[in-house]
Amino acid sequence: MLNRGLSGNLSVRGNGITSIHGLRLTGMRFFRREKKKRDMAERETTDSDWPEELDADETPSKIRVNDRRRFNPDGEVSARGGEESNEEPRLKPTYVEDLEAQTRAAEQKAADVQSRFEQLRADLKQETDELRQRLARSADERVARERAAFIASLLPVVDNLSRAVEAAEEHGSQESLLDGLRGTIAGFESALAQAGVEPIEAMGQPFNPEIHEAVDTVEVEPEREGTVTAQYSRGYRLGNQLLRPARVQVGRARGAAQSAGE
Repeated sequence: MLNRGLSGNLSVRGNGITSIHGLRLTGMRFFRREKKKRDMAERETTDSDWPEELDADETPSKIRVNDRRRFNPDGEVSARGGEESNEEPRLKPTYVEDLEAQTRAAEQKAADVQSRFEQLRADLKQETDELRQRLARSADERVARERAAFIASLLPVVDNLSRAVEAAEEHGSQESLLDGLRGTIAGFESALAQAGVEPIEAMGQPFNPEIHEAVDTVEVEPEREGTVTAQYSRGYRLGNQLLRPARVQVGRARGAAQSAGE
């Protein structure tokens, strides 16, 4: 047998097979010593890091922290910790969702304003139509009242004519007939005056082509040149509107008449 020691233990036995039992034990002791040295070195380093105020016998407890937070696709930390969230993951960034919400709110506001505008326009159109109808009704009623008043003012004229005819038939006097006719004319002129109609004065007035219509002329003295000498029919006007011009005769001087005749 050949015996050779490695750190005091290594042997080769009978049948040529080398026993490594002693080498295994030696290696285990070596690793144990190295591990013990490392543990002591780490303990000394840890003790030197603690403040001096800690007692030597007080061993600081190590707190184990488990981070159970979960992160969503946007990089934000979920508030529920390790619990599984039933909400669907967000496919859009938060600012995009905010912009979409603002856009929807603005569109809804614009739709409300448009609806309010359409309602106000419909109300204004209805009020305008009603006002137009009221004004038309008021104008028609005013015309009807004025027409009725004018017709009522002409009734006395008819009464005067009837009385004139009756007086002429009973008495056969021309004077009574003339009185009835004069009363009829006066009543008719009174009715016209109530309606706002005014007669146009022509006799002895200077000829005015705007309100007078010259039917013929007559020779007069030079100082009466252009003066109305006769009136064939009276003219009338309603306010500033000319209803009918007065048909008149106009005087002309003798010299001007002879020149016109030549």
